[in-house]
Amino acid sequence: MEVKRIFDLLERYEKVFEPKDDVVASKVNKKWKKYSIKHFRDNVDNISYGLMKMGVKKGDKIATISPNRPEWNFVDHAVLQIGAVHVPIYPTISESDYKYILNHSEVKYIFISGNEIWRKIKHIVPEMPHIKGVFSFNETEGVKHLSEVIESGKSNTDKKLLEEKKAAVEENDVATIIYTSGTTGNPKGVMLSHKNILSNVEGVYDIFPVDQHCRAVSYLPLCHVYERTNIYVYLHLGVSIYYAENMGTIASDIQEVKPHILTTVPRLLEKVYDKILAKGRKLTGFKHNLFFWAVSLGEKYEYDISNPLYLAKLKIADKLVFTKWRDALGGNLRAVISGGAALQPRLARVYNAAGIPTIEGYGMTESSPVIAVNRFEKGRRKIGTVGPPLDNLKVKISEEGEILAKGPNIMVGYYKQPELTKITVTDGWLHTGDMGEIDKDGMLKITGRLKEIFKTSMGKYISPALIENKFKESPFIDQIIVVGEHQKFAAALIVPDFEYLKQWAKLHGIKYENNKQIIKEKAVIDRFKKEVSEYNKFFGDYERIKKFELLDHEWTIETGEITANLKLKRRAIMKKYKDLIDSLFA
Repeated sequence: MEVKRIFDLLERYEKVFEPKDDVVASKVNKKWKKYSIKHFRDNVDNISYGLMKMGVKKGDKIATISPNRPEWNFVDHAVLQIGAVHVPIYPTISESDYKYILNHSEVKYIFISGNEIWRKIKHIVPEMPHIKGVFSFNETEGVKHLSEVIESGKSNTDKKLLEEKKAAVEENDVATIIYTSGTTGNPKGVMLSHKNILSNVEGVYDIFPVDQHCRAVSYLPLCHVYERTNIYVYLHLGVSIYYAENMGTIASDIQEVKPHILTTVPRLLEKVYDKILAKGRKLTGFKHNLFFWAVSLGEKYEYDISNPLYLAKLKIADKLVFTKWRDALGGNLRAVISGGAALQPRLARVYNAAGIPTIEGYGMTESSPVIAVNRFEKGRRKIGTVGPPLDNLKVKISEEGEILAKGPNIMVGYYKQPELTKITVTDGWLHTGDMGEIDKDGMLKITGRLKEIFKTSMGKYISPALIENKFKESPFIDQIIVVGEHQKFAAALIVPDFEYLKQWAKLHGIKYENNKQIIKEKAVIDRFKKEVSEYNKFFGDYERIKKFELLDHEWTIETGEITANLKLKRRAIMKKYKDLIDSLFA
């Protein structure tokens, strides 16, 4: 069956795949609540009928503000199949961003998860006359429940009208407006059509080595196009989708579900790896040496390696060490696909060496999102690159070194911002804002961010992301920002990995009461100086970190230093820590 609109995926699913009870599932009262395709479609249709009864018409905007859960998917397809536009909003943004997005998109109805979101928006909703109502997935005082829409739908079933509404939706119609969290200014509303997103599904689904008998654990926010497109890929392939309860439960959720595939951002892979290493450090004697011999072997891994001696050693390491790593991740993983930010090559090497096939891709909201991705087949993958561009789009590098992309996945435009759209997409080519190069094997390599590259007062250009990514290989460093525009040298603010640092301090008999105290200890500062010195060796003299300051707290979405998809908000950090940064160059 041909899939031309996103909601066609559900009808195809019912026709193509064997019946099962876990098309999609999430935890309710500590137990997995599962839905078959029939339950899925019934919920979708009843919500559509309910929305039609409420007067929702083609082109109307409907918002969701909720962590991942099946109800999010039900509303998504229900909105799309009547020709309305889904505006998914992050549950973790600031009040000013909520106000801006809800006003700018002129949302008619909002679906929220529950009390936590309602507390954030209840005093701003009355200020917006275009909002006709709010519905909640959980029981929430003062808010109507989703069940009211479903029951209204059941009482107002009109199959003929629904089929007419579905038939009126065309592949080039806008399906969604996704507001990018952005590292600067107001969020931008990226308009994506059914065709934009489905062309991306078509471009990547055969890369996923999974089928209808496989399970996926999903934890990345559905309101971001990366995980949303992944979910559509899973529906295309018949993969069962299990939503992790939250970031704190993801390890136990993986143990329970034993997934075959995980789509992720590097941050989670870094955290998992740090925990594995922390366990290794607690080993003693032969076991300790064996563990770190295996890790060292893993760090030399390359895709498609053919050295017989290396492979023989890897087999031993696998049997004695790496098999335990795989068990910790459920024991079934066929694929880990990383995107959203640069993956440290060291992590790609070690995970693959450990028999956890890990590849890296690249894209952005404006491209629905994938532009390039490594494959699981020989000759189409390379560590340190994001792989070859998708077969159904074109990529070229501009004279300035910027990555440009052209294809059916490129956005319709920015909502209500035609001038910005013209600047961003010229002659069909999307200007990504990222710097890159295509190597002799056709692999795309990201070399920096056009606007983030800065010039020192000595006239030298520095790409902070490249330096930051390398420094984060240090077990002592959790987060880092490199600064130094118009200054004589590069400097950095560093957030230590406090879990690791505290273990180290204990070993060295360093006494402290809190984070603020530990970072002031001379022995700790000296250790970080040594660490910075070691990693500086990978860079030219003008790129090296000459001064740094340690911070006593982690950067989070809530405190405003990172975006909802875990990228640094450079301007926000520079503004917040202006005095500290100025002192580095004083």
